[in-house]
Amino acid sequence: MSLAKSFTDLKMWQEGHNLVLAVYKHTEEFPRREDFGLTSQIRRSAGSIASNITESFERGTKKEFIRFLVIARGSLAETQNHLLLARDLGYLKQETFHQLAEQTVLVHKLMNGFIRSLRTSSLTNKRTS
Repeated sequence: MSLAKSFTDLKMWQEGHNLVLAVYKHTEEFPRREDFGLTSQIRRSAGSIASNITESFERGTKKEFIRFLVIARGSLAETQNHLLLARDLGYLKQETFHQLAEQTVLVHKLMNGFIRSLRTSSLTNKRTS
C-alpha cells in the first residue's frame, strides 16, 4: 500500500465527498417545507461521512482511526435511510435515487475494505491508502 499524505488522497474520502456534493445538488429540489427536516438531516448525515473520514486520518492511533471510520459508516447508513425516505415521499426520482444509492454502496465497500486492511495490518503508520 502506498502512503497517503492527506485525507484527500484516500479513495473513500473522494467518493464520500462526491456523495455529499450529489446529495446537496439533489436536495435543492426538495420542497421548501423540508428545509429544516429531511433536507437538513440528509445533508448533515452525508456531510458527516467525509468529515469523519477526515477526522479519522488525523487521529494518533490505528484504533482511533478505525473508530472514526466506524462512525463514518454509521453516518452512511443514516444517509441511506434518508435516501429511502426521500424516494418513498416522492422527493427523489427513481433514477436519481438509484445513482445515489449506488454511490453509498461504493463508499461502504471502500470503508469496509479500508477498515479490514487496518485491522489485519501490522503497520503502525495509519496513513495508508
